[in-house]
Amino acid sequence: MLGSDALSLTQLAALVALGAIWGASYIFIRVAVEPFGPVPLMFLRVALSAAILLAFARWRRIPLDIRRHWRRYLLLGALSSAVPFTLIGWAELTVTASMAAILMSTTPLFATLLAALALGEPLTIAKLIGGALGMLGVTLTVGGSSLELTADVLLATGALLAATLCYALGGVYAKRSFAGVNSLSLSTGQLLGSSCVLAPVALIRPPQHELSGIAIAALLALVLLCTALAYQLYYYLIISAGPTQALTVTLLVPIFGVGWGALLLGESISAGMLAGLLIVLLSVGLVTGMIAPASKRRRAIMPS
Repeated sequence: MLGSDALSLTQLAALVALGAIWGASYIFIRVAVEPFGPVPLMFLRVALSAAILLAFARWRRIPLDIRRHWRRYLLLGALSSAVPFTLIGWAELTVTASMAAILMSTTPLFATLLAALALGEPLTIAKLIGGALGMLGVTLTVGGSSLELTADVLLATGALLAATLCYALGGVYAKRSFAGVNSLSLSTGQLLGSSCVLAPVALIRPPQHELSGIAIAALLALVLLCTALAYQLYYYLIISAGPTQALTVTLLVPIFGVGWGALLLGESISAGMLAGLLIVLLSVGLVTGMIAPASKRRRAIMPS
């Protein structure tokens, strides 16, 4: 992997597992979103996941610092879960899981731009080139897919890009407002806040279709694998390997998402989509610094 230090076998296994799990989330959403509806599906996802993490914290006797920041968690939950999850679910009523996975991998592009504007992080030439390439990759992915470019497809594309912007806003907000908060409190508080945001709409408009066993299984997979377990793998990587190494998962998620879509749902993968995927991965590598000259990487890890 690209980074300052080699990953151990355990860390590498966790990284690949996380990429596979988050890549599969788009498959589970695609299967469950129509019978459940976007808002009820995502409400159940975050509420059940929050309950699992609360039970885990109680079992391990880990204190959670949530009540003191409950207003902030409402905003963080809206930005990092409630709004983007719902937008992704709504979009997947129209576009394929494979396309959603590719477009959502552009999140680091928005995060880098927002970090430059809000946190004063440098906006280098490599990052600007990466951003331009990312937009080109999005265009190739959408234009090169087998879907007809209808107004619904374009609106779904816009919803997915808006979801990536929400993720980026949530990341910047978390960095500025939750310094020193432990990772379990942060993930649990975020999910609880998201549950509160989605609950009124979910209760007003419950699922409108009969729920099949496959749809319920997809929901449980979203809760247990893609949220509760995935967060623990992600934070394990951040703590043990560092945020830069953990960030390499953004290169694996769309690859697994495209693969799972073709394997499990029989989705067609066009040459245009593959070209868009490769360009998006290149752009993410440039923006995050995972693709950089060897001399620059060596300088970056030397003590000042």
